[in-house]
Amino acid sequence: VALKTTRKEIIHTMDTTRTGDIIHLNVGGKRFSTSRQTLTWDSPDLLFLQSLLSGRISSLKDETGAIFIDRDPSLFATILNFLRTKELHPRSINVHLLVHEAEFYGITPLVRKLQLCDELDRSSCGNVLFNGYLPPPVYPAKRRNRHSVAGSQFMAGRVNPSERAPVRRSNTMPPNLGNSGILSRALTEVCMCVCLGQVADPGMVRIICGHHNWIAVAYAQFVVCYRVKESTGWQQVFTSPRLDWVIDRVALNAKVMAGSLGDNDKMVAVASVTEIILWAICPDGNGNEIGVFSLNVPAEALFFVGNQLIATSNTGRVGVWNAVTKHWQNQDVVPISSYDTAGSFLILGCNNGSIYYIDVQKFPLRMKDNDLLVTELYRDPTEDAITALSVYLTPKTSDSGNWIEIAYGTSSGAVRVIVQHPETVGSGPQLFQTFSVHRSPVTKIMLSEKHLISVCADNNHVRTWTVTRFRGMISTQPGSTPLSSFKILSLDDVDGHGGCSAGTEIGPYGERDEQQVFIQRVVPDTAKLYVRLSSNGKRVCEVRSVDGTSITAFVVHECEGSSRIGSRPRRYLFSGHSNGSIQMWDLTTAMDIAGKAALGGPTEEELLELLDQCDLALTRTPDSTPRASTCRDPGPTLGPQTLAVPPYTHSSGPARSSSPGAARLDRDGSVRRGSFVERCQSPGRGAPTSADAPASAESPAGPDGAAGGPSTSPKPHMNETSF
Repeated sequence: VALKTTRKEIIHTMDTTRTGDIIHLNVGGKRFSTSRQTLTWDSPDLLFLQSLLSGRISSLKDETGAIFIDRDPSLFATILNFLRTKELHPRSINVHLLVHEAEFYGITPLVRKLQLCDELDRSSCGNVLFNGYLPPPVYPAKRRNRHSVAGSQFMAGRVNPSERAPVRRSNTMPPNLGNSGILSRALTEVCMCVCLGQVADPGMVRIICGHHNWIAVAYAQFVVCYRVKESTGWQQVFTSPRLDWVIDRVALNAKVMAGSLGDNDKMVAVASVTEIILWAICPDGNGNEIGVFSLNVPAEALFFVGNQLIATSNTGRVGVWNAVTKHWQNQDVVPISSYDTAGSFLILGCNNGSIYYIDVQKFPLRMKDNDLLVTELYRDPTEDAITALSVYLTPKTSDSGNWIEIAYGTSSGAVRVIVQHPETVGSGPQLFQTFSVHRSPVTKIMLSEKHLISVCADNNHVRTWTVTRFRGMISTQPGSTPLSSFKILSLDDVDGHGGCSAGTEIGPYGERDEQQVFIQRVVPDTAKLYVRLSSNGKRVCEVRSVDGTSITAFVVHECEGSSRIGSRPRRYLFSGHSNGSIQMWDLTTAMDIAGKAALGGPTEEELLELLDQCDLALTRTPDSTPRASTCRDPGPTLGPQTLAVPPYTHSSGPARSSSPGAARLDRDGSVRRGSFVERCQSPGRGAPTSADAPASAESPAGPDGAAGGPSTSPKPHMNETSF
């Protein structure tokens, strides 16, 4: 009897063991059955599944007792097949999606194989467009405190050497830089309180700007300048001292013409809220602090016009520093919502619907009466705020300063083109065309030889038109015709960890030709950028960080070619990263090999993949505040403000008066008359045409852009993309 009982217990134990070897799973509602051995392998590489089956990880069970796993069943089927056969067929699977599932289940051998497949076409040396890598700089010493000055308080003579940090001149990328260099020291001081608040991430690149063969890279509390030479490549030549406040704007002048600083000197300036610091960089790389100036209101834009440093504020204040006189001067205008430059002229679009200009070249001659010669050029018919500006100097501008074309956008979404030709010089610029296609404020606009491009605040919605010209002048025969409509979707980080808004402007970048591009960074925390033609939105290329770090700033800049015969300038995309490095991409080559690719921005699948990388609750779409309409110095964020400004009185009568000239703001707010384009002698782009026959008077066009006679050329193909 005892023997029979023992035999029954053994048989019962064997049956229980066999039953336990079959595991039933319910993955996303689909049932799977497999063996315990298949799911465990008796290997520590499958720790998650082993813990799940042993009960060390709590789990839910369905009504049949199967273990429920809330994951994608189609992906799990591939994973289960790998566990059964130890084989993988990458052509039949989505490698990128499967690697995330393999990481979730903790199947280390599969993760390693999938990562090798996913990175088969990637390298730490980048692809054919990758042009170089600049490692994070050394964290500099702290700047000695000095008092800021404004207006006539600063005259000349205070030029003291700044503390100079060690210079690294390596053009190679050290392996696994990680948080070395700048971050190793910066992160130890994250808790340091600066006068403007906490530094979110002192090691990331905030802003990049370029001029000639130089770039300036702004970090949270210091700026670094690099120079490229054909023989030596990129070299770090200047590092500013560490400041006590966070840098919001940066400007670079790599060619100071004449003046007391000398022809070989360079200048770099940074701004933080109201304070502006300016340095001169000598040929040997030593930096001299020229001065500290105060705009007394937040500086929304910082850039050079010739040798003059310009700072503007949305509140309506303009600050100018001149390299010859060493004089800083502030002057109030009206609230500024956009700007552009033309030769030595600064063009301002304001909230009252007027376009003003300042001849900064005349500034040294007006020191005694403290007048910046602010002159009204044109007033919008509906007096809407001028939220975007673009000045196009025709090839005839160099022959006759009376040749000028300006495109501007308004807060109501209207896009207008005004022109002044020799026959209209007596009455100022005339309204040429109006487009009413946007329902949100226009944030950017660009008028070039062949295209008119506008961007509104509705998720960077872009509209483009082809421009018809006759003997260099814009013409209504057959007139501007719609070309394309698309969006440059770009989400910003609400807490600033994704970079500074001044360093992530979408563009358009480049010379004013058919090769202008937008740069699209879809989400803040991403290592990928899309380069798209501004005329039709087609994708030129996409670039991905070679070290996997997030891109926090970018700019497109054209560097001069060498002195060799046949050498041409090269256009580069510079990307700044969260670890402080700079990566360079050759857009000239990208344009050459782009061909006729039909892709636009990210596809729906690519967009969803990027959106999965961020928390949408911590991001925001581009706000309706218009930004600077020029990307010559990327970064300024301009928009209409309601802050109080000194009283402004406009003269009676329409903006386009029958009397010659336009109106000027005097110191007491009264109006003076004068002309803008009759002194605008800066060379236009391209060679002058051989014929100078005057064009016939053009009549304003309707909102659809068609004016004059019937079209004589086929209408371009309309391009529609989603993102």
